[in-house]
Amino acid sequence: MSRNKKLAGFTLIEILVVVALIAILTAITFIAINPAKNFADTRNTQRSSDVVQILNAVTQYTSEQGHTLADLGTLPTCPTMTNIGTGTGLVNLATDLVDDYIVGIPFDPLTGSNADTQYSICETAGGRVQIDSEAPENGKTISVKR
Repeated sequence: MSRNKKLAGFTLIEILVVVALIAILTAITFIAINPAKNFADTRNTQRSSDVVQILNAVTQYTSEQGHTLADLGTLPTCPTMTNIGTGTGLVNLATDLVDDYIVGIPFDPLTGSNADTQYSICETAGGRVQIDSEAPENGKTISVKR
C-alpha cells in the first residue's frame, strides 16, 4: 500500500507578496493619517481657543464701570508685545481677571506655564487689545484683537 501525500501550503513568494502588500498599506495609512500634523493642528486649535478666552475676559473686565486697560498694567503699543504670565517683567492678568472673568489664565499646551503662558498682549494705536500666541505650529499665525 503506497500512500501519496501531497502537502498543500503557501510558497515563499506568496508569503513575501502578502508581507510587502501589508507594509505598503501600512505606510500609506500612516502617511494619510500623519499623527504629528494632527497633534500640531489640535494644539493650534487649543491656542486659538485660549487667545479668544483671554481676550473675552479682558473685554469683560474693561466693559465694567471704572475699569480701563491701564488697570491691567503697562501694555506695550503694538507691534511690540509683552508675554502674559506671573514671571518677572510679564503682564500678570490673573490678579484682575481670575475668578470674576475667567477660571484661570490658559497657557500654551506645549511650552506654556503659569509663569509664562506663551501668549502675548499689546494695545493697538486705536486702543484695541491684541492677544497673540507666541508658539503656533505648522506656520500658522494665531492672533485676535478687539
